[in-house]
Amino acid sequence: MTGETRKNDADCPEKVILVGNPNVGKSVVFGRLTGRYVNVSNYPGTTVEITRGEVRDRGRLIEIIDTPGVYSLHPMSEDERVTRDILMAEPGSTVLQVCDAKNLRRSLMITAQLSEMCLPMVVVVNMVDEARERGVMPRIETLGAEIGVPVLGTVAVRGKGTDRLLALLPGARKSCVYIDYGEVIEGAVSEMEALIPEESPIGRRAIALMLLSGDDSLSSWLAAAISEGRIREMNDVRNRLVAHVGENVAYLVNQKRLQWTERLLVRLGIEEAGKSPHGLAQTIGRWSMDPVYGVPFLLVVLFVAYGFVGLFGAGTLVDLLQNRLFGDALIPAAKRVSEAIIPWEILRDFLTGDYGVISMALSYAVAIVLPIVGTFFFFFGILEDSGYLPRLAVMVDRIFKRIGCNGKAVLPLVLGLGCDTMATLTARILETRKERLIVTLLLALGIPCSAQLGVILGMLGGVGLLATVIWFGIVVGVIVLVGYLAAKVLPGESSDFIMEIPPIRLPQLGNLMVKTMARIEWYLREAVPLFVVGTVLLFVADRTGALGFIERVSEPLIVRVLDLPPKTAGVFLIGFLRRDYGAAGLYRMAQAGMLTHVQVLVSLVTMTLFIPCLANFLVIIKEHGMKVAIAMALFIFPFAIFVGAVVNFAIRHFGIAL
Repeated sequence: MTGETRKNDADCPEKVILVGNPNVGKSVVFGRLTGRYVNVSNYPGTTVEITRGEVRDRGRLIEIIDTPGVYSLHPMSEDERVTRDILMAEPGSTVLQVCDAKNLRRSLMITAQLSEMCLPMVVVVNMVDEARERGVMPRIETLGAEIGVPVLGTVAVRGKGTDRLLALLPGARKSCVYIDYGEVIEGAVSEMEALIPEESPIGRRAIALMLLSGDDSLSSWLAAAISEGRIREMNDVRNRLVAHVGENVAYLVNQKRLQWTERLLVRLGIEEAGKSPHGLAQTIGRWSMDPVYGVPFLLVVLFVAYGFVGLFGAGTLVDLLQNRLFGDALIPAAKRVSEAIIPWEILRDFLTGDYGVISMALSYAVAIVLPIVGTFFFFFGILEDSGYLPRLAVMVDRIFKRIGCNGKAVLPLVLGLGCDTMATLTARILETRKERLIVTLLLALGIPCSAQLGVILGMLGGVGLLATVIWFGIVVGVIVLVGYLAAKVLPGESSDFIMEIPPIRLPQLGNLMVKTMARIEWYLREAVPLFVVGTVLLFVADRTGALGFIERVSEPLIVRVLDLPPKTAGVFLIGFLRRDYGAAGLYRMAQAGMLTHVQVLVSLVTMTLFIPCLANFLVIIKEHGMKVAIAMALFIFPFAIFVGAVVNFAIRHFGIAL
């Protein structure tokens, strides 16, 4: 009997679906419930990743499904459609909705829609510690009584309350929430419900409201579940409603849900929650996304970044580590030790020669790139935690519409300043394939990753502010031009721009340090081994003569077109393995006096626009297919050389002094 029970458990585990807005701690809750036993895969027919994990509790096998963060279950994006489809594809599942205690308004909009789906629910109100600090803590017991389902307050990042979640799941209930949409819409809902099969996977009222609101993504389900005659009747119901109230049915429905939410917030004692801050923070928040005042605000941000990362990180800290620590101490000591104990010259050169693991790989990774990456990560964390990045998206929305996207596209592009590979994955937040292709192309073409950008700022800091302005103007100009042309060539349409704007807040030093150290740990774990691999490849290429052959073959391009030293060919080659590694090679050449100021600018423009690193190239293949990845590479490589050649010619022709 016991063996039979186990077999049934394994065959038919209970299912729990995590649902919530973005950035409410849903993935943290998932991690607390499942630990490390997870499976990540794309949802069928999409590029949206779904994470699944299993946990055993009191003899029960429970499968936890973590869905993408959504703002609505009336789909306006691929993420929202996938979340809604999972709820429909897993009948009998329990919904575990995760809410943000300090911004309960947007979470309750999801609660209302889940209630209409007639699914058993448990609600987790997360980040209650932050809500208490801000004076917007909801009354948990009142919320549970109002919506009629179990509600639990948690601090998921610290594990507070999450240990009680599994015990609450058997008590999950369907919500008692009912929203009256007015006589006209309610009449249409009743007509539509009568045409929907009783065995529908979610509540018929929810499906009726989706159809009346113009949700075309349900067409495939309708075709499989309902006869053509009934579908025509459904269309007639919607057409009569539209004729009566206009095309904005979805807006009217949403307004009623918002009114219900506002009334509930009053009863929960947090009617002021979510309102805009007053005083200086409000003024800064408004100016930072204004199309006029936001420009000088952005220039100030870029100037501070140039000073902190380019001058302090790439100047003071790099000088301390490279010249003092590695140059004066570690590398000479390593050479003395290797000469004393290693009889083979080739092995000594492998460790401490021109392409040595210690003298080059570790020197590049730790002495040059690490201090630059560290200062950049810290500054980027300030931009994230302050609430500035969403405001930047609002400010540039008009510009991005000209390149076939909307302001939301700035987020993966800014994230690309951290890592182009991960930013390519985050391009999924864009609703249409056209937008995702454009952003992927711009990331591969003109967005330098954190380590590469840091080295670039460091080199430009030694050349002068004029060179920095020229480099920045060229890169931004190329991004706008290529984006504009891509928008004209690629088929498809852009989506509407909808984004929640968080309040401007002062970043907490402790959070910044934790975030920065976590990213530095990622850099040391992921990037440093590739620096070693790149050095080994250069060492082998140098010893076999392949490096010299590449330099000779590429001499017409590198020397005659770009007017750069032949050795630059090897730097560009290894830049394909890691962009930052190539930039570090240019940094070393500039320090050795092998590059003039003009050559520094030309090489940096070319390197910035050069073919994406290997990891990014592989992710492009994963997201868009081999043909798209190869097409992008075949465009980017000659285009980067062309732009570099134009810059070289223009500077010399017009006699610009750098």
